[in-house]
Amino acid sequence: MKNHMLLPLLAFLFVLNTGCNSLSEKTSSTDATPEPYAYALVLHGGAGSMNFQSVTEEQQVKYKHSLDSALQLGLDLLREGGSSLDAVETVIRCLEDNPLFNAGKGAVFTSEGKNELDASIMTGWDLNAGAVAGVTNIKNPITAARAVMEKSEHVMLAGHGAEVFSEQEGLDIVAPSYFYTQKRFESYQRSKEKEKHGTVGCVALDSKGNLCAGTSTGGMTNKKYGRIGDAPIIGAGTYANNKTCGVSATGHGEFFIRWAVAHDISALMEYRDYDVEAAAKEVVEKKLVEVGGSGGVICLDRFGRVAMITNTSGMFRAYGNSEGERLVAIFK
Repeated sequence: MKNHMLLPLLAFLFVLNTGCNSLSEKTSSTDATPEPYAYALVLHGGAGSMNFQSVTEEQQVKYKHSLDSALQLGLDLLREGGSSLDAVETVIRCLEDNPLFNAGKGAVFTSEGKNELDASIMTGWDLNAGAVAGVTNIKNPITAARAVMEKSEHVMLAGHGAEVFSEQEGLDIVAPSYFYTQKRFESYQRSKEKEKHGTVGCVALDSKGNLCAGTSTGGMTNKKYGRIGDAPIIGAGTYANNKTCGVSATGHGEFFIRWAVAHDISALMEYRDYDVEAAAKEVVEKKLVEVGGSGGVICLDRFGRVAMITNTSGMFRAYGNSEGERLVAIFK
């Protein structure tokens, strides 16, 4: 009788002990959750095939100085308690005003010898978003994208309609000739393949734990037929969700659209429990490579941890956070 009663008791103790061990493991995992940075910011200036011959030492100095200056603008704003939304817009406006990058002032030319610009922005706390596409006279398309998000019921406006809306909202409107630069015009005349990956973007985490991501581009050199790439498309070139991460992409936009690259990274984190670097590598270094898509992404997770992943030979990029960690780099 005693032995008969002992077996169920031992079984009960075994189950209880197993349950306690499982709970202990979960608690340990929770305790291992990283302490978030007070703020963090990452930016890019495009990815592509580049080497020490195509980007000389003198050019590297110019690019790194420009990336570092834009990074500092964003970090200063965040350190003073500014929002991730303001930081992303400020950084991208700085890059749009710099003719070194294929966005705003440095936009490449279409097959018709024009400059057509795209941009998008998204806030992670409410999944709100705005975008403009194919605009020709808006000085800072990222600001127009923010205006669409905040001051209209729409997500994306294109072409003339976006321009009329932006003018009504008091944004800086310029003559299309403003975007002309000799370097880009010569590239257009030669139709250099290496120019197709130019884009700028930024992701920021602010002191309230809010993520924001934005992307701006002049598109692909010699593009035809009103082509729109991934930069203004939410889920392809830009995505932000406070649950997971913020993403800005740069590369061959058709592939980033078809594989919903920015959202896929977030989805891997939300549904498969990937960390931000593993998710970015899975999408950029595996999925895109398998189908022939080239480019890169910058990402910040909700703790401010960064991933800057490209399957090309280089990506103009910079990162900084509240702990003073800082990186400015070009080559992979």
